[in-house]
This record gives sequence, C-alpha cells and structure tokens, in this order.
Amino acid sequence: MHAPNRRATAVGAAALLLATAAVAAVPSSASAANILTNPGFETGSLSGWTCSGGLGSVVSTPVHGGSKALAGAASASDNAKCVQTVAVQPNTTYSLSSWVRGNYVYLGVTGGTSTWTPSASDWKQLTVSFTTGASQTTAEVYLNGWFGQGTYYADDISLDGPGGGTPDTQAPTAPTGLTATATAATQVSLSWGASTDNVAVTGYDVYRNGTLVTTVTGTSATVTGLTASTAYTFTVKAHDAAGNASAASNSLAVTTPAGGDQQAPTAPTGLTATATAATQVSLSWGASTDNVGVTAYDVYRNGTLAASVTGTTATVTGLTASTAYTFTVKARDAAGNASAASNSLAVTTPPTTTPSGFKQAAPYLYNGWGNPPSPTTVMNATGIKWFTLAFVLAQNGCNPTWDSQRPLLNGVDQQTINAVRAAGGDVVPSFGGWSGNKLGPNCADATALAGAYQKVIDAYNLKAIDIDIENTDEFENYTVQDRILNALKIVKQKNPGIKTIVTFGTATSGPTADGNRLIEQSKALGADIDVFTIMPFDFGNASTDMYAATISAANGLKNKLKSVYGWDDATAYAHLGISGMNGLSDNNETTTVANWTAIRDWANTNHIARLAFWSVNRDRGCAGGGLQETCSGIAQSDWQFTSITAGFTG
Repeated sequence: MHAPNRRATAVGAAALLLATAAVAAVPSSASAANILTNPGFETGSLSGWTCSGGLGSVVSTPVHGGSKALAGAASASDNAKCVQTVAVQPNTTYSLSSWVRGNYVYLGVTGGTSTWTPSASDWKQLTVSFTTGASQTTAEVYLNGWFGQGTYYADDISLDGPGGGTPDTQAPTAPTGLTATATAATQVSLSWGASTDNVAVTGYDVYRNGTLVTTVTGTSATVTGLTASTAYTFTVKAHDAAGNASAASNSLAVTTPAGGDQQAPTAPTGLTATATAATQVSLSWGASTDNVGVTAYDVYRNGTLAASVTGTTATVTGLTASTAYTFTVKARDAAGNASAASNSLAVTTPPTTTPSGFKQAAPYLYNGWGNPPSPTTVMNATGIKWFTLAFVLAQNGCNPTWDSQRPLLNGVDQQTINAVRAAGGDVVPSFGGWSGNKLGPNCADATALAGAYQKVIDAYNLKAIDIDIENTDEFENYTVQDRILNALKIVKQKNPGIKTIVTFGTATSGPTADGNRLIEQSKALGADIDVFTIMPFDFGNASTDMYAATISAANGLKNKLKSVYGWDDATAYAHLGISGMNGLSDNNETTTVANWTAIRDWANTNHIARLAFWSVNRDRGCAGGGLQETCSGIAQSDWQFTSITAGFTG
C-alpha cells in the first residue's frame, strides 16, 4: 500500500471475531436498528463520542445528511481518532457503516475488523461487519484520519444490530445421545449431541453420580480417576454465557473393566521418508490400532528417542549432512504400553548445498513519509546492503516519477540511491503499491509500460526492479495484469541479466485466485519472472500467528510454482520471496522480533530468493503506540528488523 502503510489484498474471513468464543455457534442475526448515540451529530455536539487530541468538532458543512457532521483535524502527530463504546449482545453479527470524505479515512472496531479509503473527494460510504464473542457485551467503534493528511469528515454513522442490556434467561436445550466411546479401568471417554441456545452455548458440565467432575467446550470429554470394576452413572448439562443451564442429558450407566490396560498397540507400518535435506528428514507411517486408543508415536533415530508426536508424520531435525541414519517408530497408549517397532528405515542425508542464483535482503525504504532515516546510518548499524525503494508511480500519463511528483533525477530519491551505492549497497525501485496513480493502468499497452520501466532502469543503471502489484486497478484487473507481465518480458529481452520481481498479496494458504492467475499467466506469456514475492499480512484477524501464517502462505506459493512450472521444491523456493510487515499491520496483527527471526531462519533453511518488509521507516520501537508510519507499534530497538533481515543469505 502506498500510504500510510502498505498492505496486501484483504483475504481471509469476511467477519472477525472480536472475542474468542468458547464454542462454535451460529451467530444470531442483527436486527436493523442503529444503536449508536448521536450518529449524525445533529445535537451540534460530540455527545457520545471522544476524539483524541481535542481534534474533533461538529461542522455545518460539508454534511451528508441533516445539518451537521463530524470533522477530524488530523495533524502531523495525531490521527484525530474519534470513538464510541456501545453495549452489544454476545455472538451477534453487527454492521457498521459511515459516510466519509477526505484522505485516508478509517472506520473500524477496536480489536477487530476495519476498512478505509485512501481518497474520497465526495461522500463515500464505508461498511464493515463483525461478530461479537460468546461473552462480549461492549464494542468500541472508531473513525480516524491519518497523520499529516488533513481534515476528514464523517456523517450518518450507523451500527445496526440489537443493543445490549437485555438479560438472557433462556436455557440451552439438553444434550442428546450421551454415549461412552471408550472405557478403561480408570477412565471413561464420553460423547454427546450438541445443544442449541438463543445466544450461544458456552460449555458442557459433565456429572458423575450427580457430582460435577469436568467442564468442556466441545461435545466430548474423558473422565479420569475412576476405579476398576466399578459402576458409574454419567449425565451432561449445557450452559450459556449468562449461566443458564439446560436439563440433563440421558443418563448413561458404565462399569469400568477389571484391572488396568495391559494390551499394547499394534506396530506402525510402512515407515518411509517423504522428504530429506542436509539437516532434517520428514517421515510418514501407517497408523497403529489399540484396544483403548493410541495416544502417541515415538520416533527413534539410531535407537535413541528423537521425537514424540500424536499424528502419523514427523520431521526429525538437527541432523548432519552426508550422514547415514536408521529410523523406527513405536506406538504408545494412555497406559504407557508401547508397540513393537515399525520397519527399520535407512536414510542418508544429502550434502549441504551452497545457495545459488539471485538472493536479496532488501527491506522497503520510503522517502514519501514516515521521517525517512539516513540509509547509510541504517547500513552502518545493521549491515544491510540492499533497499527496496518505494514507490515509482505515473505522472501526466505514462511518465514514471517518484510518488507521481518527485523527478527521477536530481531529487531526494537519487540522493538516496547515490548514498546507498557509495556505502557499498544498491537499490531495487518498486513500482506501484496499494494506492496512487500507477503506471500499469495509465500506459496504453505493454510496449509503453516497458518504456516507462526502461526510463527508470536507464536513469539508475539498475540490476533489478520490483513490481508491487495490488488492488483493483492492477492485481485484480486482468487486462493490466497481462500488460505488466508482457512489459516485464520486454524488459528482460532488452536488459540481459536484469532481475524482475513481482510482489502481491496472499491468503494464509497461498496465492488467492488473482495470484494464481498471475503465476499461470507469467508462464503462459513467457514473462520469465525471477522472483514471486508474497506479502503475508493483513489476513483480517488480529490474533493471527504471523510465523505460522507466513510459512503456510510461502509453502502454498511454492506448491503453486511447482504445479505451474514443473519445478522441484528447491527450484520453486529459489523463485520465492517474502515481504512482511514489522510490528503491527493494518489489521493489528503482530509480527514480533522473534517471529521475524524465525521467518528469516526458515527462509535461509529453504534457500528462498528474497526477504523484505514494510518498512525501514517503521523499524523503530513504540510499544503500545498503535499503527504508526514512524515506528512499529511494538517494543524493539531501532533497526532491529533490518538487522535480522541482513542475516538473510538464501
């Protein structure tokens, strides 16, 4: 995204849970009733609203409806955030909307989903929906502008749905079909049919002989601490967030068997290696069976326990290249009975390979906002050598300039490039981004677009260019997608040795439909793209595990490249890049220093081509500061993410 923060195309869940529900339940529908106080500011005051920095006011013009509207005078140091807290009902879907005007206007729910517009010269409606958690009773809605972007306006704000405060007195229905799924001398496993509730079922209470023994959120439980050869009676009741309890389920009589479980599981079968590398081996085997239940599998390396897992796959790490190992697996049950060993598998790890091809550690540096740091200061502090310099846009048609306003030559951007090169580094200019006037839609055809790229290549004698293809005007516009790919094909033909990078948004599972199409077309058109870089952030859920999501998205891209190009794993990884977002993302996801270090280490292990993040401008700590253009919003030392990135070797 061009400013205030670059973001990937929004993918993921359409509605975000603001609080973690105890159980999966169908949310109730919101009735069409605006529950906000003073939604159109017709009181002539900010009654019901609180605005940061005293920067909110009520104005008579411009207005969308009625005679008043909100004006938020965002300054260089305050985004004029106006909030209102309202009572809501649990597990209920609400619709939030507002008519807005101005640059970079945001609408959202604190801790949840949000939306924004980069530019609204006339009134434009923003709308988001969200679902409250199972015990949530309040929600804070907000509007804000962005630092240094001037005054924004908002009017006719609506939060449609039922208001809070009505007590829930309706109990859930009784659980059905209580049955024992497994019995042992000292424990019984139970299962039952789910209850329903007018709001949401939040848990189930399991009773043994009329005494509560455990509470769970799902529809199964294991009651332990029993005595062999003993009769027990079990029932289950459901309860909701208000404490209403259902009637009891059917009564279930169970007599535990005599003695302990002394029967071992069967031996795992078909142990095989699914992948090998210099320092790790991935294994798979057939499941064992047991009279009670298999609880774990123990993986042995050369006779020594190396890992314990609950499934039928495992990856053994910490191995040595060019070394022979023997693996076996044993199954284990809850009583500790171990099976015989599986078949013995001999594996020799391959030799260490030296990373080859194009490798680039190049975080984004932007001269357009965010108190741009001196590149040489950052280079000296971190050891970074490359920067991705953002953003080349269009001016007066198909003419490339920085941010559609700064010239290619004799400006601050050329000064930055000269400084980086004088310090022994280099830059890769990035074309496009989330917003702004881009070259792809403005150049008439691929030849004209390639000519615009060539002007920048010639101006700086470039070794690589990055096309940050986003939003509906480029990424989701297939005519422009093809124009960009054909232009890059021309660039490769005219500039032997230049590296071309395309950067685009992703889902946690890998490329979206638009990304898949981009990859497929790059092959079909012969664009010869060197690096496909995903932006694994802005998935829509603030609680996302950013390490797990990034690796999942990267492997999804790897698999797509293998499918389209017929490459093996190593070749696909060698054409793959990751461009993250340090600290807080636009969706309040958090990539920590530890997350980024782990992502960097994974990138090195798999020898990918490129590692970047948005942005060096934000690579400064401000714990609790929220989403900022000059800092990450988390606790960190200056340039810490850049230092980690500098350790990327591919």
